[in-house]
Amino acid sequence: MQERSERTRRRLIDAAAELFTRSGYASATLGQIAAAAGVTKGALYFHFPSKDALADAVALHGSALLGEFLDERRATGDGPVQRLIDLTHWLTLVRRDDPVARAAFRLADDGVDGPAGTGGLRRAWLAEARRLLDEADAAGELSGDARGDGAEALLAALLYGIAPPGTDRTAGAGVRPEDGGALWQLLLPVLVGPGRTGRYRTVPPRPRAEAVRAA
Repeated sequence: MQERSERTRRRLIDAAAELFTRSGYASATLGQIAAAAGVTKGALYFHFPSKDALADAVALHGSALLGEFLDERRATGDGPVQRLIDLTHWLTLVRRDDPVARAAFRLADDGVDGPAGTGGLRRAWLAEARRLLDEADAAGELSGDARGDGAEALLAALLYGIAPPGTDRTAGAGVRPEDGGALWQLLLPVLVGPGRTGRYRTVPPRPRAEAVRAA
């Protein structure tokens, strides 16, 4: 019984994510979400008392994915610039591969931040990128040209270039995962200086489990 209940809950989150991405939070209705999930509205209300509760579940999924990724990258011992590069790869990959995370970005664009204290996935990503940039500056990893407002502008441009706001027509737009390495090959000489670019991996990191199997 518990397993079936969890499957129903998952179907509702997936259906809500699809509709939030396609139509936006305001236009998606609970009736549409229930129909897309193949359940009654009564079953929907059993799991989620409101559309806000569904939006919270979608937002929390995106936040959890980001948190798991950041914990994994911190455990590698890599420096802040490498983790910043990896963070941009995470963004392109998760938007392509995870419809619920993609919906979490759309909710943030619609002004729906999720549960109190989460602040929305777009804001959380940018806050982490800024923190890594500050850490890199303190560690002496940045070039003189990369300090100050220019680097902040670069982060915002990266975020909105990789994950442009919009409806289903633009959900797949932005930098493709396979192009992320080429992008960083152009940016690294500005960020860290031309003589230091060879210290960094510009391709997406392998998941830890895959790296352990290969070792």
